[in-house]
Amino acid sequence: MKDQRIEQLAKNLINYSIRLQKGEKVLIENFGLQKELVKALVKEAYAAGGYPFVLLKDNEINRSLLLGAQEEQYEMMASFEANVMSQMDAYIGLRSGDNINELADVPADKMKIEGGTIGKKVHREIRVPKTRWVVLRYPNSSMAQLAKMSTEAFEDFYFDVCNLDYGKMDKAMDHLVALMNKTDKVKITGQGTDLSFSIKDIPAIKCSGQMNIPDGEVYTSPVRDSVNGILTYNTPSPYHGFTFENVSLTFENGKIIKATSNDTERLNKILDTDEGARYIGEFAIGVNPYILHPMQDILFDEKIDGSFHFTPGQCYDDAFNGNHSNIHWDMVNIQREDYGGGEIYFDGVLIRKNGKFVIPELESLNPENLK
Repeated sequence: MKDQRIEQLAKNLINYSIRLQKGEKVLIENFGLQKELVKALVKEAYAAGGYPFVLLKDNEINRSLLLGAQEEQYEMMASFEANVMSQMDAYIGLRSGDNINELADVPADKMKIEGGTIGKKVHREIRVPKTRWVVLRYPNSSMAQLAKMSTEAFEDFYFDVCNLDYGKMDKAMDHLVALMNKTDKVKITGQGTDLSFSIKDIPAIKCSGQMNIPDGEVYTSPVRDSVNGILTYNTPSPYHGFTFENVSLTFENGKIIKATSNDTERLNKILDTDEGARYIGEFAIGVNPYILHPMQDILFDEKIDGSFHFTPGQCYDDAFNGNHSNIHWDMVNIQREDYGGGEIYFDGVLIRKNGKFVIPELESLNPENLK
């Protein structure tokens, strides 16, 4: 695929998302060997006066490595990649692949090795807190299949989503951030869901094209021990190569005390990864007007218009609630009427019903005002 939309996306990523300045270094890490966008990113990085570095990876090769992974080996890999990442000012992670289930048969203990080394020492300790970063997918026939679209229709959808006016979205999010920052109690209701928790004194962070593309969420995290009730997710949730469905979590004083799904045993093994895996590290509200249905790709699904996600595992440093874990699993619930509806209350006031904001200061985030 070679068209002007790729060039526009590269310009947006370099100049808006990571705001690359003269003399700065950017690492472009590409899973999937999508050469057209990588070349466009290199060109735009040079045009901005920066220094691009490229790291090419492939999930089939990654699977082969993981099947025989040893702790010492991945500690060395992490040291190598951490040395590179520590010298970067910015990072662009381009993810693509022909098979989202490429890692499905990698044993959980091997995946844990990678998460505890490269995931922790490179990304959680350096990339996320110390660089300006953005992560995105790239369209292919596999993604089109997941979205139940033709390849051409999916490409059009992809560029509508990724090249929208994120500056406009950024301004519209200010009111939601302000409201969340002064909110204590949150209550969420819907089909199979009656959940309550506090977000008091934990910052709300807007995501408007400067960390993920596509983007469109405002996140915080619950007070760690404040979550009570039941939450039933109504979208498929891929994790480590398996797609979970009908996930239902029951909370008591912050901890997941019961978890069921289409593979309850596998689900609970993941939640038993460590102590923090049974506590929540993120609560976020999705607002992207072009993303309406799940496609088993969390970079898209967590931004679905009218959705929220509630994430077992590691919290972010900028919305810190004290929870630490080797997992961070974004699972999504859509509250639009076509998905069963639902409500979100802040301190007893209804702020969103059936996926639409219902108080005047937040109406600018409804889809008709963001497109």
